[in-house]
Amino acid sequence: MPAKDIFHDAVRHALEKEQWIITDDPLFLRFGGVDMYVDLAAEQLMSAEKNGEKIAVEIKSFIGVSATTEFSTALGQFLKYQLALEERDPNRILYLAIPIDVDRGFFSLELPRRLIEKYKVNLIVYEPEDEEIVRWQK
Repeated sequence: MPAKDIFHDAVRHALEKEQWIITDDPLFLRFGGVDMYVDLAAEQLMSAEKNGEKIAVEIKSFIGVSATTEFSTALGQFLKYQLALEERDPNRILYLAIPIDVDRGFFSLELPRRLIEKYKVNLIVYEPEDEEIVRWQK
């Protein structure tokens, strides 16, 4: 099982503050002969007439030496998990969680912005110190 991201608990707590119920930590997927672990899975219960929304969240801190390398890894993981979820749990929405400073910095550059748009990467922008979600982007 892979190691947790440095901001794993901050994102988990932020989701819980918004009334998400963590159902898996991590979410195990097996697809195409490969075992995968998405950082978190959560559900938010709605009114009795509606089904609850289900999400999976891949958490990234981008604290390494190269934001470009970390972005390439994150995008590859996202696409791999997205394909597996489409097959195994198509009602679950996948998000990539990134810190607010990365969103305002590296993710504001043209290349990452265009790749996020092209591959329809859903984002959760979080504030790690306050353990709060700043923005949901679909």
